[in-house]
Amino acid sequence: MKNQNFLVFCARAAAVISRIHKPAFVRSFHHPVRGLTNPNTEIYSRNRIISDLLKSGSLDSAVKLFDEMPERDVITWNIMISGHHRRGLLTESLSLYNQMVFQCCVESSSTFSTILSICSSEGLFREGCEVHCRAVVLGFSTNVYIGSALVDLYLRMGCTGIALRLFSKLQERNLATWNVALRGMCETGRVNELFSMFDEMRLEGVEPNGVTYCYLIRGCGYERCFEEGMQLHCCVIKGGLVDSDLFVANALVDFYSACGSLVETRRAFEVIPPSDVISWNSLVSVFAASGCIHDGLVAFREMRSWDKKPSACSFLGFLKVSSAARGLVFGQQTHCSVLKTGLDSVLVQSALIDMYGKCGEIGDAVGIFDGILERTLECCNSLMTSLLKSELLEDVVDLFGVMVDEGIGFDEVSLSSALKALAGSSGCTLLHCCAVKSGFESDATVACALIDAYSRAGEVGLSCRVFNLLPSPNVICFTSVISSLARNGKGKECLEMLDLMIRNSLKPDKVTFLSALMGCSHSGLVEEGKSVFHSMETIHGLEPERQHYSCMVDLLGRAGLLDEATEMVKDTPWRDDFVIWSSVLRSCRVHQDERMGSRAAKKLIDLQPENPSSWLQASYFYSDIGDFERTKEYREIATARKVRREIGRSMIEVNS
Repeated sequence: MKNQNFLVFCARAAAVISRIHKPAFVRSFHHPVRGLTNPNTEIYSRNRIISDLLKSGSLDSAVKLFDEMPERDVITWNIMISGHHRRGLLTESLSLYNQMVFQCCVESSSTFSTILSICSSEGLFREGCEVHCRAVVLGFSTNVYIGSALVDLYLRMGCTGIALRLFSKLQERNLATWNVALRGMCETGRVNELFSMFDEMRLEGVEPNGVTYCYLIRGCGYERCFEEGMQLHCCVIKGGLVDSDLFVANALVDFYSACGSLVETRRAFEVIPPSDVISWNSLVSVFAASGCIHDGLVAFREMRSWDKKPSACSFLGFLKVSSAARGLVFGQQTHCSVLKTGLDSVLVQSALIDMYGKCGEIGDAVGIFDGILERTLECCNSLMTSLLKSELLEDVVDLFGVMVDEGIGFDEVSLSSALKALAGSSGCTLLHCCAVKSGFESDATVACALIDAYSRAGEVGLSCRVFNLLPSPNVICFTSVISSLARNGKGKECLEMLDLMIRNSLKPDKVTFLSALMGCSHSGLVEEGKSVFHSMETIHGLEPERQHYSCMVDLLGRAGLLDEATEMVKDTPWRDDFVIWSSVLRSCRVHQDERMGSRAAKKLIDLQPENPSSWLQASYFYSDIGDFERTKEYREIATARKVRREIGRSMIEVNS
């Protein structure tokens, strides 16, 4: 992060300063007859008045009395600094602190706690490090309250290592200090360290409270740690916190929602009175994510009846369902609700672009994008994937150029989308260089897109080179390179890569096997293909689907084993599959098998008599075997079917 070197320097400087002898003015501050031990009566009384004025909201009167004081002590400054802090006047608080130091008034622990808190919340990390150095010089580095504030400061800076070192050196750690550290582990997604710290806390005899469990439950939700979250649920039930602590109860609803558990989310939700539930949006979101639109809408209406405001989370769930189901009407209704509530945030705008794009309304997706005042990476990525789905490849590349030119930047999603648009062209080399320079070359998503792009251009060697440079390729990466080899007729290499994948303890999925079977089919590896097909179910426990049977029929058909091909699908749910019989008929044309070809042609016509393709494929077969009379008859029927189908569709459009 920015100023990282400076921050580390300040932390080190603080440690060095702590070993230096304290100056005279610090020693006098702790002298038994000086400082706060004998406060001046007049200062004391005026401090009380200023404190009362600030508590009553009379800030101007308090400031006036403060300015009129001929002499002030550290308590006077602390009252004014904390008073401005409570009113949200953070700039004024820092200005008062600067005046205090300038006038040689030595801070107390309360001063440092307040100022460090301001620096943390306002992101004033450089100033916070300077205050840290001063706290070390004055001997406050081991104070539990200042220590907690420093841990919080460095966690917010992202300097987790420094924060943990400061935390470990604290001689005394109370519950508030532990909670600060736990919150840092939670927000940085370090769940393992979160639970280790929790165990250490209990070993020290510090009992957790509701805040502690909120951080632990939230951390489990971030990382989808379902089992650990359920164990925490048991702990809070035993401690009676579900009934007594509203925040813990709502944290459980959020946790189960994040894990996608509809049943548990509903159970956790139902124990909370509706008027007290602040997790309505989590319930709506998990209903929507589970496809329970009706239940989600009912919960949404009930939430509004209790005067609870919807958040972007609710609308994101509805838009996600609309995108998945291609439900344009429901997506448009959600869009209207978004506009009415004014929740058109970056995430919602991105989801709207994605929804319209997946529903085929690319014009509406572009319209929303053009209406965004400040374009973000998320919105650009959503539009890019929508353009890619609509096969507007030039627009995808143009948008990528706009993102670079306007300084929006790009990520692995942008790069992979642009690579897919340029697949098979020389432009993918340029994007490859871009990926290397930006450090995305080792990203699995970008690597798979590069492998696919090079293979479509016939550069299978470059595809393999990209794969070989990956430090730890996953299943998707292996599948991509196997598909690349299959596409270029490298059947043996496909099988070698599949074997390497299994030896690396990676479990191939159905797509991996389909790619390997395609490689065998394109290379004529019949026996090897049979072995791969049978191992899929017997060894790896994956039941073959229609695509796998179709690929095997194609493999056997290319080899002229047409009887074996049709026998393979006889006892499967796809024995009457149109695509499989089309593959059989193509193989019959290649091998001039009149008996099996006539059977396949008749099967296609019986399966889809209204489909012009059935008659056309049959006519091509009869043309190949010299039966021109039947060829002419079938072609005329195909033409008639095609004309009648188009007229029927036109009439429906007119009537609607």
